[in-house]
Amino acid sequence: MKHTKNRTQTGFTLLELLVVLGIIAMLAGIVGPQVMKHMGESKTKAAKVQIEDLAATLDMYKLDVGSYPTSEQGLQSLVESPEGAARWNGPYLRKGKIPLDPWNQEYHYVSPGEHGKFDLFSLGSDAKEGGEGEDKDLVNWE
Repeated sequence: MKHTKNRTQTGFTLLELLVVLGIIAMLAGIVGPQVMKHMGESKTKAAKVQIEDLAATLDMYKLDVGSYPTSEQGLQSLVESPEGAARWNGPYLRKGKIPLDPWNQEYHYVSPGEHGKFDLFSLGSDAKEGGEGEDKDLVNWE
């Protein structure tokens, strides 16, 4: 008498794996665009916060020196003492360097500004004037 044992194979079939991969692909197609949309919004919000912080830092500079840096001196005067600034009490930025906007571009600074004592702005993700959505310019005067 021979004894035969029933061998049962364990694991997933190819069909089961394909169904799971199809479900994952479908979820990625639905969720992916929503995640990317929020990433763009978060960069825009981060740029707005940085512009507000830089504007406040420029105000502290003005309290010490008596005037805002000129366009030629630029934001660099928040890190290094400009020539002729007797009461400079910096560096005014914690890390000792001027931050870049979330799209790795420099912030633009003009003093005296067209919209106030100074204009501080980022050109957005496209690095061009104007634009909509993530490409919109972010400014300190609005």
